[in-house]
Amino acid sequence: MTRLLIAGGGHSDVPLIQAARNLGWTVATAGNRPDELGHRLSHVFLHCDYSDPQAVLAAARQFRAEAICACCNDFSAVSCAFVAAELQLPGHDTPETCGIIHHKDRWRQFSREAGLPGPRAVGCTDVAEVTAAVAQLGLPVIVKPVDLTGGKGIQTAHTPEAAVAAAQTALEASRARRIVVEEFLAGTRHGLSCMLQGQQVVFSFADDEFYHLSPYRVSAASSLTSCTAETLSEVLQAVQRTATLLHLQDGIFHLQFIRRPDGRPAILDVCRRAPGDLYVDLVRHATGVPYAEWIVKAAAGIPFSVPPALPPQRAITRHCLMADHSGIMQDIRLDPDVDARIFDRMIWGQPGTQVTDPGLQKFGIVFVDHGNVTQLRSEAPRLQQLLQCRVI
Repeated sequence: MTRLLIAGGGHSDVPLIQAARNLGWTVATAGNRPDELGHRLSHVFLHCDYSDPQAVLAAARQFRAEAICACCNDFSAVSCAFVAAELQLPGHDTPETCGIIHHKDRWRQFSREAGLPGPRAVGCTDVAEVTAAVAQLGLPVIVKPVDLTGGKGIQTAHTPEAAVAAAQTALEASRARRIVVEEFLAGTRHGLSCMLQGQQVVFSFADDEFYHLSPYRVSAASSLTSCTAETLSEVLQAVQRTATLLHLQDGIFHLQFIRRPDGRPAILDVCRRAPGDLYVDLVRHATGVPYAEWIVKAAAGIPFSVPPALPPQRAITRHCLMADHSGIMQDIRLDPDVDARIFDRMIWGQPGTQVTDPGLQKFGIVFVDHGNVTQLRSEAPRLQQLLQCRVI
């Protein structure tokens, strides 16, 4: 029986925990928030900061882990690569490769040298470098901490002064005290989630992304992407080239990209861990594949099997329930017609909850069946109005 340590245990990690348990494995979760949902479902809870590689190493030794899997967080992925190298566990890239993938400045450098489609960008460590980067790239620019996800610390700057202010905020937010300044690109936003085997893409799923209050934090994603086959082909070629150049291990490779008005893609961010907010269940519901099972198997160095053919994708959206302003949450009001087509849900928001950051706080996740692609295109952009968290 495999002893798997998942370095995390939030609501987003529940599918990974359940998949490992369904395989008959003994599962430990690790984190510094014991009340998180995933910890209730594991066999063992280990109290540690999963962003601290040494702490995760100690937890893995305490648990006598035979395999380790990252949660839906980049810091966890970095810690897991370190632990896998220290304990000679399978299923993970080297710490060096993991650093290239999960630090935005290093990824931008690799991407540029490899000729991959993406925004022009400059890594910076101080304000003087930011000023030079703005002069090189032109305005507007986007400023990002190199090591944060979920839109945290990201700002768009339209003046040199705003760029400096955004850089100071991002530098303070970054644990590495490094940021990246990128050219601003217009277009539609999408995600692409792949499974690699033998450095080949053996499965892929593309989505359309939707945003709530923050233009940098995804609040919903739908199947049956509006991207053309040509756009997806170019992105997949970039994934394939990355896998070959970096000698990537089997497992998940997830990215976000912009489709420009001319149809060309620009890859924004990449990672080698499960995306958050039950995205793996979006893939499972849309395609029928056991995505979470594939991810934990690959992390454990165990082969996973991809069917030669898949059924047509369902027209569905994974939607996060969020408020549109601060205050006290009163209730969640769901449009009756849409509610009747919600086929899976995880709701944890309670009346009386203080809403302090409506652009970040989530109160639940629902999966809506639109029935067909026409209904999806019409309804998915309006779900924020149809599924409301009422706040006063």
